[in-house]
Amino acid sequence: MLFNYRYSGQTEVYSNATSAGISFAPDTHREPTFFNGKLRKKLAFREAISALHDVVVSDLRFKPKDKTAYKEWAAQQESVWLAEAMGHYDAAAAENQMKALKDELNNIYQEKEKVMSPYYKARRAYFDYLYQKDRDAWFVLDPVISVHPDEIFFECFSQDESAYGKLSANYNVFKEVNEFQCGTTNIDYSANLYNEFQKIRDYKETTFSVDPGGFSVQTTQEEMFREVKIDLPDSWVRGFLQVSSAMTLPAASFDLHPMDVYNFCSWLRRFKEKNGPRSIRFLLEPGKPVRAIFEPWNKEIVCARSIYTGPQRREIRIWGRRRMLILERLIPVAKKFTVHLTGSGLPSFYVADLGDMQFTLGLSGWTANDWSRAGQFDLMAPRAEVSDMTKELVYNELKQTWMGKAEEIAAKTGQPLPSVLAALGIYTQAGKVIYDLHTGYYRLRELSREPLPLDQLRFSNPKEASATRLVTDGKITFSAQEVPGVGTQVTGEITVARRPYHPVIVIDGDERMSTAHCDCYDYQTNKLYKGPCEHMLALRMAYEKQKANSNA
Repeated sequence: MLFNYRYSGQTEVYSNATSAGISFAPDTHREPTFFNGKLRKKLAFREAISALHDVVVSDLRFKPKDKTAYKEWAAQQESVWLAEAMGHYDAAAAENQMKALKDELNNIYQEKEKVMSPYYKARRAYFDYLYQKDRDAWFVLDPVISVHPDEIFFECFSQDESAYGKLSANYNVFKEVNEFQCGTTNIDYSANLYNEFQKIRDYKETTFSVDPGGFSVQTTQEEMFREVKIDLPDSWVRGFLQVSSAMTLPAASFDLHPMDVYNFCSWLRRFKEKNGPRSIRFLLEPGKPVRAIFEPWNKEIVCARSIYTGPQRREIRIWGRRRMLILERLIPVAKKFTVHLTGSGLPSFYVADLGDMQFTLGLSGWTANDWSRAGQFDLMAPRAEVSDMTKELVYNELKQTWMGKAEEIAAKTGQPLPSVLAALGIYTQAGKVIYDLHTGYYRLRELSREPLPLDQLRFSNPKEASATRLVTDGKITFSAQEVPGVGTQVTGEITVARRPYHPVIVIDGDERMSTAHCDCYDYQTNKLYKGPCEHMLALRMAYEKQKANSNA
């Protein structure tokens, strides 16, 4: 997917003994979006933006050992091994010949080392320079920044696409906010920016701006602009859509004291597991401290300062726990960490409360289960049929206010709450809206200035296509009943190739698929870790179709 960026110059950072300044270059192809102000809470912002950088550079995928040097050595030794294997020949003569060859090879290797030494030295110096001085050059995906009437927030993905980071800063973080224009843009996250962030100090006046000057340059000064064309993988865009959808799923939520998060990180730093399982089991009992068991050691950490206030006992396991070390830098400046667990092996979210800033870390079910390919959480979001008029009313309301809760939007537009939630779900899956876990607001955020090709991003899912065929074939029978305090339970039977399947789904009051199970191979193998199976989707489609017909 090709994205065209056009920056006015590059991001600039300056620092001296008394002041510092950070000016981001925005994408001038987008609607004018800019911001200018001076930092009030400098150290907390420094730590938070540095943690966001830790998300960008994070890559915990398995990396096999580089055996190139060994293979070169083995190839060089092949002739030696062959000669040694032929020991039935004259051993003395063979040994003398081997000694002569070894001496000759050693002379050649020494001469080669002498000739190639400057090249090897220059190559090592170059890679050392890139690693130490220009590390950001390895990352081509520029962050997304949004300016809203009440806050400014950054969003980014890790290299392995399994971790999502979002830093929100309301305007109390700044002083002397001179001017701003609401909107979303990509910013030029240029090299050395992370190192410059480390120079922010309390005694230095620091200016922060998304440069408005980038939109006022005349056509005659076209050479001042820098064109960047990035062929972004579909997975990057699809990952943003999946994160936004997963945030709206039902979850078990609780607060952790910063010292509890420190204990988690300390244990992970001190010990390295050699065998599985590599998970954390959260034991949640109403009115009791949160307990976390680290496997395979079965080390239990009791969070005495953190009481679970949920309505029922839960036991939830999460994997890919070492990604939590990204939160380590926020411990000294955080007031608390709010954890949202959607289920065992499902996404988890950690919201660090930094006072006037919130840092959200979203982790997929496990490290190899990245946001884009394995999880289809948009399929569990509200999927009721919504008229074009309702969608337009909801979107226009968000265009005016930039944010709002579903109940507020329903009251202002006069539309039923389920229809508003479904419309918001559609816009979330289209990259136009994001759900804010901290405030519960839906916020307008245009991921791209052009409409996203949803046929490539969402509807290319083979499960949904297969479910649509099952509904069209009409081989579905089902019954629905209301379960007090839970939602609507739909039980069905679907016959495929003469074999019956028996999916059961529960749809809560917000039209979300909260729980489900089936007797098919997909569910028995993956549960809901990779989203619902085709039979669950077909059952839901058939139920929604019948409900729409009965209401017509």
